[in-house]
Amino acid sequence: MTLRINSEAPNFTADTTQGKVNFHEWIGNGWAILFSHPKDFTPVCTTELGYMAGLKPEFDKRNCKIIGLSVDPVDDHKRWAKDIEETQGHAVTYPMIGDPELKVAKAYDMLPEGSGSTSQGRTAVDNLTVRSVFVVGPDKKVKAMLTYPMSTGRNFDEVLRLLDSCQLTAKHKVATPVNWKQGQDVIIVPAVSDDEAKKSYPAGWKAPKPYLRIVPQPK
Repeated sequence: MTLRINSEAPNFTADTTQGKVNFHEWIGNGWAILFSHPKDFTPVCTTELGYMAGLKPEFDKRNCKIIGLSVDPVDDHKRWAKDIEETQGHAVTYPMIGDPELKVAKAYDMLPEGSGSTSQGRTAVDNLTVRSVFVVGPDKKVKAMLTYPMSTGRNFDEVLRLLDSCQLTAKHKVATPVNWKQGQDVIIVPAVSDDEAKKSYPAGWKAPKPYLRIVPQPK
């Protein structure tokens, strides 16, 4: 299955460090971030999981759950979590999915179908494409995807910014410009006519070009 933005996020039931999870049921009526790692006890991913643990309160504020995935058994995750807390200073309090049969990695198009059916004997290099971030909305559809090489640590502050944009633009007919941050001006989307826009923005907008209508971020 090839995943695209607006594809339904594949549902799955899997063991995690917090018990068995049905992904869609676990998401509930909120948002979710699924982020994957090629192997337990790898250095870059150790820093990432720790940083996400520190950021978890920010995701909680946004009604967004976070869940990690690695193609190793849950028991390995539990041992790794101790290293993460020791070296990064944050306890991992979100669930980590065990995917020893590679089912979730394949469902999310991170590994090809011919990758086998076990994580045993596989190295991080074998799993190097299992290095993605998926933003999933309350409708269980993929709203955004990011994929990084193993050698580059992901910017999870950017994932938080991306979530803010996804949530805002899902609620209002606006788009966020380059480097936008929470509270800054936004752009009225082209699909909204000037007449329709006047109903939402009676004070008007700045328009250096007719197609570039800039307004304060709606509440």
